[in-house]
Amino acid sequence: PLLWTHPQLTRNAVPAASRKPLMPAAKKNAKAAAKVKLQQVSWLEVRPAPVALLSGAEEFFAAEAIRNLRSILRTEDPALEVHEIDAKHHEPGEFSTVVSPSLFMEPRLVIVQNVHETTDSLLTEVIDYLQAPIEGTTIILRHKSGARGKKLLDAVRALPDAIEVPCAPLKANELDDFVRTLVRYERRSIQPLAARALVAAFNTDLEELAALSLIHISEPTRQEA
Repeated sequence: PLLWTHPQLTRNAVPAASRKPLMPAAKKNAKAAAKVKLQQVSWLEVRPAPVALLSGAEEFFAAEAIRNLRSILRTEDPALEVHEIDAKHHEPGEFSTVVSPSLFMEPRLVIVQNVHETTDSLLTEVIDYLQAPIEGTTIILRHKSGARGKKLLDAVRALPDAIEVPCAPLKANELDDFVRTLVRYERRSIQPLAARALVAAFNTDLEELAALSLIHISEPTRQEA
């Protein structure tokens, strides 16, 4: 699988110890959400945050954002604990147990998949957690589409330190720009004809298109070399 990380998008590791409120009480969530604009970042430039919402149906963007964020956090602290929860099959108490601080206070990454098909128990536990997130713990919420889980999404959007990674599927006329953006991110260049040929041949699989785009890139430009 492809992995792109930005060398400057790191933070100082913070011991997972105390709870630090990052949002108002539940009854004030609606007012807070109206005042707070969720920060949106590209899948290429995802950065650590207490909560990261990955919204949209394009699995390639979501998978790369998760890999990039996990790589950043593990680079900061190799002791990072990674847990993955399927919201569709969540058992009561599962999320609360995973986020509970351990004896040695290791940093944690908790990836919650299928929030768009979540159980009521997961909704309740995550919303309760958002009242006072734990320092050193990063929560990734993967929501593809639909109204299920909207209450949770609203709670996330009331967090001043949360981020959102848009994962909307690309339209056919956006694929050329996707190739060019990816190549520019790697500080390389690609011939327009080569970019169009790649899009024509691999327009149904973003992962394959991304991989082949990097194979066809040239050396760094003179200014960047």
